Amino acid sequence: MGCVSTAVAQHERQVLGIIPSAFTINNLVGETCGKEIKVATMQERLVMMMELSDAFIALPGGFCTLEELFQMISWAQLNIHNKPIGVLNINGFFNGLLSFVDHAVKQEFITPRARKILISATTADELVDKLQAFRFESDPALSKLKWSPSSSQKEKLDLTLRL
Repeated sequence: MGCVSTAVAQHERQVLGIIPSAFTINNLVGETCGKEIKVATMQERLVMMMELSDAFIALPGGFCTLEELFQMISWAQLNIHNKPIGVLNINGFFNGLLSFVDHAVKQEFITPRARKILISATTADELVDKLQAFRFESDPALSKLKWSPSSSQKEKLDLTLRL
């Protein structure tokens, strides 16, 4: 993350880091270039990233990268957001992951419509072009879901016993 944000800042572009407070202890993430927002949890970080981002790009990384990538894909599938999501498949880094996702489609665990949520490209220019061309196709069954704060309130259940 540091190399990317430094390169972006050197080209006089906007950098925004959303960092869980735990990462700032002992300067774990290093110097921040650009604007920094500290949050309490990783979940709060993801929510804020979703709200403030126009698109999501995953670069080669570890479990945290994969977790955040799949969280954004899941939220798109559930119509929580409709922003493009891509992986920059440098030197085939994501080939195994993309094969697994395609296998899950063949096994009917992921729908072909949902598969379109994840975009991949081998160059940054190609990925940006694909992200800009992306048009979200919501699943008709899932498009009925409402994610407003009021929808998360529990409805009163009718537990009347009728004989």
